[in-house]
Amino acid sequence: MQSLDIISVNLWQILISLVNLLLLFLILKKFLFKPVKKVLEQRQAELDAQYASADRAEALADEHRKEWEEKLSTANAQADAILQSATENAKYRGDKLIAEAQDRADGIIRAAETEAQLERKKATDGIKREIVEVSGALTEKMLEREINTEDHRALIDSFIEEIGDGNE
Repeated sequence: MQSLDIISVNLWQILISLVNLLLLFLILKKFLFKPVKKVLEQRQAELDAQYASADRAEALADEHRKEWEEKLSTANAQADAILQSATENAKYRGDKLIAEAQDRADGIIRAAETEAQLERKKATDGIKREIVEVSGALTEKMLEREINTEDHRALIDSFIEEIGDGNE
């Protein structure tokens, strides 16, 4: 029966082992499980905070990106408007300068035409004066002597010579 002693069950020993196990479990739970759980909860809270911070930063970055895209779009539209305005302004100024130059050219042409007409009138007046002077001289000579055909021809020839001498 020796083999039965080896296999026998000792109730007190089992009970002590169970109490021992229960005490060990309570000690481990108090000193190890709660602090480890607390550390894990803190790490989880930190991770959650970092994820929330990352989400906020991403949302803020998206918001800023949208704002910059709108500003860029607005800036492009403003640049196009400024370019259009500058082009129109340059065209207007160019047309204005051309019109002013045309007006000046027309004024110069009118002044030149007026001056040419004055010169023509002076020349005509000069010719008339010469004709009057020559006619007066011719009349004087005719009155000085009696005119016959030969004298008349000689007078006309001298008149023509005087006109020729006056033109040169």
